[in-house]
Amino acid sequence: MDVFDLPVVRQLIERALAEDVGDGDITTRLTVPADRRARAEIAAKQRAVLAGLPLVSRVCAAVGGEIAVVTHVTDGARVVPGQVLATLSGPAASLLVAERLSLNFLQHLSGVATLTARFVDAVRGHRCRIVDTRKTTPGLRALEKYAVRVGGGHNHRTRLDDGILIKDNHITAAGGVRAAVVAARAGAPHGLRVEVECATLADVDEALAGGADAVLLDNMTVDTIAAAVHRIGGRALVEVSGGVNLDTVGAIAATGVDLISVGALTHSAPAVDIHMTLFLE
Repeated sequence: MDVFDLPVVRQLIERALAEDVGDGDITTRLTVPADRRARAEIAAKQRAVLAGLPLVSRVCAAVGGEIAVVTHVTDGARVVPGQVLATLSGPAASLLVAERLSLNFLQHLSGVATLTARFVDAVRGHRCRIVDTRKTTPGLRALEKYAVRVGGGHNHRTRLDDGILIKDNHITAAGGVRAAVVAARAGAPHGLRVEVECATLADVDEALAGGADAVLLDNMTVDTIAAAVHRIGGRALVEVSGGVNLDTVGAIAATGVDLISVGALTHSAPAVDIHMTLFLE
């Protein structure tokens, strides 16, 4: 099923409209004639990777008023300032109600895709993949992870039941890295990878001794990451997390790791400047 047609996304649009509109758009009701028709253009005001454009038609359908939506580009396009992304036409009042929510989705999701693309571009030529985390906006996970894919990144776990990832607090509760990995492997469903977070090279040794399928190197220096990759020697998938930014990601990728996870893709992506302009018909 298309991500935009998922029940969680349809419900999100309904809730967001209810939140924004309340009992009605009083400003539009008082100032815009009910029979006034208009055309609107949604355009980029900066360079960006576009994501979320199909949501505009979903928002307009939820608003009602028979708004026609024509899109001029597709998600994943690298757009430039002044580029028209979509043209809307219909009752002016309906267009004004749909404006803010449509732009909110586009600005945020395009921000996620744009930041992801910058990280992907920064590691181009290396074997590793850029992946996201579960550090997403509550209720927006499906859409934010979609935007990461649009930007050229890959998705890590979507939910806690998607994979076994033993983090520092699990390790504390289990009694150590090796003990946690052994326990997880003993009860893991067939085919489910066991990954464990490691803060030191000693942790890496414990993880390998316990039979971990993947090792998450957390907040290590580039030199320590390189040493860990050498020590692991292909016996486990290697992921890096923590301390990753656009200044450091290239050097991390050069160590030969398989995955670099970046929470900032979803929790700190700057919104893209996109606006809507109304024209009377």
